[in-house]
Amino acid sequence: MRIAIIDYDVGNMRSVEKGFAYVGVPAKVTSDPAEIEAADAIVLPGVGAFESGMRHIEPLRKVVMDRVDAGVPLLGICLGMQMLFKESEENGLHKGLGLVNGRITRFDNGLKVPHMGWNSLNIKKPHPLLDGIDSGAFVYFVHSYKAPVSENTLASADYGGEFTAIVSGDRPNVVGTQFHPEKSGDVGLRMLKNFAGAIR
Repeated sequence: MRIAIIDYDVGNMRSVEKGFAYVGVPAKVTSDPAEIEAADAIVLPGVGAFESGMRHIEPLRKVVMDRVDAGVPLLGICLGMQMLFKESEENGLHKGLGLVNGRITRFDNGLKVPHMGWNSLNIKKPHPLLDGIDSGAFVYFVHSYKAPVSENTLASADYGGEFTAIVSGDRPNVVGTQFHPEKSGDVGLRMLKNFAGAIR
């Protein structure tokens, strides 16, 4: 099993790598197209701004999309999840990877931004990523922008209103988490293990 954690010059890559290592799953941070091409699964992590993330992923965009088209599992985390969407309003309107329909928008509920800390999940649909995870489980968020709740929402959370916490792509091999599973204790580590276990 080979999991490629895509290095596109944003934060949070090494902590994801350590999370997989903790559950006994080999994963490697890489920006080498050949290693991404050979991977059995891809993880798109990220902390930062949407436009910058999309600009930095551009040299690797084709190999990532080719692998997704081939059915290879893709997990987006935090900014990586937001980049799966069609577009984002962060610092102007910018196009995403288009793997999930919808627009990323800023929290505008009057509460403190970024939304930071532990919040509970409201599980809406079963998914292999959620095997052994109960509705109400707590996970760790750090974000100022949010995804809408839609037919693609697997689980939501609430911060002055409901938003998508876990999303499935229009392709069944694509999934994303707004929170950081690698920082979410046993619940998040179980999700990383589930993701690896779903790889065929």
